[in-house]
Amino acid sequence: MEIYWSNYSTPLWFGFIQAWIYAFLLWNRAKQNNRLSDFLLGLVLVGMAFNIWEYMLGFSGIEILWRQLNFFPRTFGMAFAPLCYFYFKSQIDKDFRFSKGDIWYFMPFIVHTVYHVGVFSGGQDFVKTVEKNFHGPFYIPQIETFVEIGLNFFYIYKCLNLYNQYQKWTKTQFSDTEAVSFKWFRNFLIVLVIMFAVYLLKMIIISIYKLDFEEDWWDNVVGVILIYYVSITGYAQAQPKTGLVFKEEEHKPENVQKEKFNEDELETWKTKILKLMQDEKLYLQPELNLSDIANRLKTNISVLSGVVNNAFGKNFNDFVNEYRVKEFQERIQLPENKNITLLGIAFDCGFNSKATFNRSFKKFTGKAPKEFLEV
Repeated sequence: MEIYWSNYSTPLWFGFIQAWIYAFLLWNRAKQNNRLSDFLLGLVLVGMAFNIWEYMLGFSGIEILWRQLNFFPRTFGMAFAPLCYFYFKSQIDKDFRFSKGDIWYFMPFIVHTVYHVGVFSGGQDFVKTVEKNFHGPFYIPQIETFVEIGLNFFYIYKCLNLYNQYQKWTKTQFSDTEAVSFKWFRNFLIVLVIMFAVYLLKMIIISIYKLDFEEDWWDNVVGVILIYYVSITGYAQAQPKTGLVFKEEEHKPENVQKEKFNEDELETWKTKILKLMQDEKLYLQPELNLSDIANRLKTNISVLSGVVNNAFGKNFNDFVNEYRVKEFQERIQLPENKNITLLGIAFDCGFNSKATFNRSFKKFTGKAPKEFLEV
């Protein structure tokens, strides 16, 4: 079998191979660390590889999909977006495991697969009969395409909604949210929205103008770029030292139960927290989180989070970073620190990134660090 290498086929082969290499790397790491999220991200990459392999094989002169495998399922299709959703769920909740009810998320994919495999198993003569008398006349291909696009947008919406809930939660749990922000995944979702919207536009244009195979190839190149982004960035995503435990159901607005305190209880807890922070300067620990303080005060996280919100009128992230900003303001005035960079002092005060330091300093002083020094 001869493969034709061209400007059309070669970039797609690079993306296809890249996806599989990183999928195996992720699956190996998943096995070593017992991490479901790595296994699912590997499946996401394989799904992205199958999204481009029709054009890859077509431009390479390999016609097996249109001859021996005609009508056999060719992509993850309707399972791709649910896989992205469950990947993120498993990444932000180390305890997440699939349940029997989760099969419903993949039911459209299962129905589609059973239908195609069932027809394919009848032989190519049966496939031609079905295509002529049922599949084509009842617009099944068009229905499948629009169902897939609809599911993609629906699950991307669910992912973005979950991401926003998670972002709000991290601010109540961590003093440094950069390490657990998963901004790469948010960017991935945004690009997916754009890509699916462009794909839908392309389908409309094709139906009107009957474009050639070469003329609707370029969106597959976008798919290759996305494969490189997801594989490299997703694989390099730093994992928190203590696994995240974010339960989606518990943090939906309608399910959030706010802790209630009387004035005496609130004042007692407030005094304990202030004493701990001032005496031991826990805010100097870059990876300080709510559970660390809850353990020191022998209480649970939900109680402590409620105390911080009610007693200080801010979330845990702002509560700790305000201490760090004040510490920085004090240290920057000391003669022994005049030869140390602003960022060096900021790190000594508990900040873990330049972005978090600049954002927090601006928030609590109204000025950038350099502007503050010029006053």
